[in-house]
Amino acid sequence: MDFLADCRTRLAFDLVANTWNPVVLWALRDGPRRHVDLRREIGGISAKVLTETVRRLESDGLLERRDGAYALTPLGSSFLEPIEGFGRWAAEHGDAVVAAQNRARPA
Repeated sequence: MDFLADCRTRLAFDLVANTWNPVVLWALRDGPRRHVDLRREIGGISAKVLTETVRRLESDGLLERRDGAYALTPLGSSFLEPIEGFGRWAAEHGDAVVAAQNRARPA
């Protein structure tokens, strides 16, 4: 597998690199949600940032807007498994990452 600037793997990494992309996709896993409901469910995201995120995910083909609500496309649904994998990794190794970050901070 190559990790070149223009490779498909890099494209997938870019999708998860934005903090809110996976959060919004995961929030839609159980079905369509209106903007206000998404914002309430997610918490901690401004209306502006949520709007930017859903527009970006829509342009990437991962979600669509139907009848005023956002829903995952088949492509977006297929991305839930990798998101879940990242979540499992974070649950298992997150404390070690935080500990390393704390050690690396200047005193």
